[in-house]
Amino acid sequence: MRRQYLPLVVTLAAATLVGCTTQNASFYTLSQEAPGENARPVTQLTVVVGSVTVPELVDRPQIVVSTGANQVHIDEFARWAEPLKRQIPRVVAGDLAQILNSARVSASPMAGDATVWRVRLDVQRFDAAPGDAVTVDVVWSVSVTGKGSPLSGRTTVREPCASADYDALVAAWSKALAIVSGEIGAAISTASAS
Repeated sequence: MRRQYLPLVVTLAAATLVGCTTQNASFYTLSQEAPGENARPVTQLTVVVGSVTVPELVDRPQIVVSTGANQVHIDEFARWAEPLKRQIPRVVAGDLAQILNSARVSASPMAGDATVWRVRLDVQRFDAAPGDAVTVDVVWSVSVTGKGSPLSGRTTVREPCASADYDALVAAWSKALAIVSGEIGAAISTASAS
C-alpha cells in the first residue's frame, strides 16, 4: 500500500521545489547629494558629525515603508547595506564638506584642532510612501568647543520620489538629507563669521 503513494509523494515534492523561487536581497546605501562644485572659498572649519538617533521602527536592516496611515511594510529583500546610524552621519558629513568647502569634515573624531564644530542629529521621522514622497524630520544641534550655547534647529523635508521602487526612495532620502545638511551648514557659516 505504501509503494503506491511513493510516486505521488515524489511528484508533489518535486512540484513544490520547482514552484519555490528564491529571491535575492538587494542592498542600498544613502549617498551624498550636496553640489560637488562649490563657489565658496576653501574654509578650515573642522566639523564632526557625531551621534545620531533614529526611530526604533526604522533602526533595522530592512527598509521600512508606509503602506497606510497606521501600517508599514518591512521588506526582507530590500535592506540597508549598513545601519542608518552609521550611514546618516557619513552622508551628512559628506554633504557638509561640500557645502562648507572644507576637507576637515568627518563622521569620526578628529585630532589637532581646538575649535571643532560638533553636530548632533536626532532623526524624528524617516518615512517613505512609495511612488509619492519621503519625509525626513531632524532635530539638530551644533556646538563649538569653548563657545556659548549650541545652535539648534529642526528641519523637516518632504522630498518627492521619481517612482515607487527602492532606488527612487533611497535617492529621495539622500536628497532630503542634503537639505538638512544645507540648513546645518548655513547655521555653521553664519556662526563662524560672527
